[in-house]
Amino acid sequence: MKNIKRRQFLAQSSAVAVSAAAVLPRSGSGQDSPAEKLNLAVIGCTNQGGAIGSQAIKNSLTHCVALCDVVPSRAEGLKAKMKGQCDDAVVFDDFREMFTKMAGKIDVCTIGVPDHAHFPIAMLAMSLGINVYVEKPLAHTFEECELLMAAEQKYNVKCQMGNQGHSSNQRLQFQSWVDAGIIKNVRRVDACMNKGRRWHPWGDIQSFPAAEKMPQGMNWDVWAGTAPKHPYNGKYDPGNWRGWYDYGNGAFGDWGPHTLDTVHRFLKLGLPHEIRAEKIEKPNEFIFPHATTIAFDFAERGPDMPAMTINWYDGVKNRPASAEDVDIPSCGKAIFSDDLTFVGGTHSASLKIVGGERQDDVKASLPELPESETSTNHMNNFLRAAAGLDSYCNSSFAVSGPLTQVFMLGCIAQRLGENLQFDTKTKQITNNARANELLKGHAPRPGWEEYYKLA
Repeated sequence: MKNIKRRQFLAQSSAVAVSAAAVLPRSGSGQDSPAEKLNLAVIGCTNQGGAIGSQAIKNSLTHCVALCDVVPSRAEGLKAKMKGQCDDAVVFDDFREMFTKMAGKIDVCTIGVPDHAHFPIAMLAMSLGINVYVEKPLAHTFEECELLMAAEQKYNVKCQMGNQGHSSNQRLQFQSWVDAGIIKNVRRVDACMNKGRRWHPWGDIQSFPAAEKMPQGMNWDVWAGTAPKHPYNGKYDPGNWRGWYDYGNGAFGDWGPHTLDTVHRFLKLGLPHEIRAEKIEKPNEFIFPHATTIAFDFAERGPDMPAMTINWYDGVKNRPASAEDVDIPSCGKAIFSDDLTFVGGTHSASLKIVGGERQDDVKASLPELPESETSTNHMNNFLRAAAGLDSYCNSSFAVSGPLTQVFMLGCIAQRLGENLQFDTKTKQITNNARANELLKGHAPRPGWEEYYKLA
C-alpha cells in the first residue's frame, strides 16, 4: 500500500485542532493478500457494531489494534467473544482519544454506532487517511451525507456503507437485468417495512424521558457527540435511539438502504423533485410516527427511464394496496414497468418476475449472472479495496451518499407531515423553511463544530 499522509486530529475539552502525522509505509503486492495486514480499529462493539466488527476482526486481511465503545465493558465483551483474535487491542471509550494516540497505527475502521454519531467519527477517520466502513444509513442528515461524499474524494480513502446486499448476487442480478433490457420503463415502486419498531409501544411521547442511572463507566458525552445531549435514559441506549429524531432515522433510514439500493443505483434515480407525506399515523414532535406512507417523484433520466414514483410504507398494518395483487414480503418491494412486474425482498434476496406481457419470453432467456471479483462478502470487499486488491467498494459514499439523501428527505416529510418541493440542482427544499433547515438538522454542540469543516 502506498504511503498516506494523515492529519492527526487532537481533541481537547473546548476545541479541536488539526496537525500532521504519517503512517509507516505498507507495500502492496497485487496478489491475494497484502504484504502486511491492515491495522483495524472497531468503533462500536455491541449489537450491529459488534457484528460488523467481528467480521472485520476474523478477516485474514486484518490485525485488530483498537476497540472503542462508550461503555468500555462492551469492548471487553467483544474481546472475550473473539477468543484470542484481538487480545492485544487497546480499549478506548472516546474515538477522539483513540485517533489522537493511534492514528498512525490504524489503516481501516468499522463504525457501528447510533446514526447521529456516524458523521463525526467517519469525518475524523477520513481526514487522517483511514479507510472507513460505516453502518447504514450513512449519516443522520442530508448535509452530513454531502460532506462525507466530498471528504471521500478529498482524502482519497476507501469507504463503504453497510448495506450488505450491495455486495451480493442481488446487486449483480438487478444490474444485469437492467443491462439486458429486462428491467426498463419502470413507472412505480412500492416498498414496505411492516414489522413493529422499538418506539411503537411508547405511545404518544410528550417530552424527552427523565434521567436514569447510566451503565457503569458510560461516556455519555461522547455518545451524544454532535447531537443534543439529553440526560441518559434507557429509551435512548442501547438500540432505542432509532426512534428519536435527534438520534435516529426511523424505519425508513433503517430498512430503506437494504430495500431500495439497487433500484436507486441502476435506475439512476438521483434525488426526487417532490416528496409527499400521504399518511402519517400518530405524529409526534419527538419520535417517528407509528406508520407512514411517503411518495417520492423522480424526473425522467433518459431512454427507458421515464419519470417514476417510489411509494414507501412503514407500520405494522400499513401495506401497499398492490400487495393484494402481488405477494410483496413484509420487508420488500414490487417494481412495476410498462410490461413486467417484479417482486423482491431486502438485502441479498433475488427479484422474481411475477407478471406482465413479456414475462414468458423474458423468463425463457434470463442472462447468467456475470462473474465478478466484487461479488463477495460486503466486509471482504471493503477490506480488499483498502488493501488494494479490489479496485472499488461496492457501496462507496459516491454510491450510498445520494441513496441515503433520499431517505433523509423522506424522514423530514415523516417528521413534518407535509409535502416538500425539492430543487435537485441547488439541493434545497423550496416550499418549507423549516424543512429546508432540517437538511442540516441541529447545530452541532459546542466543541463539536470542527468535524463539519473537514470536508
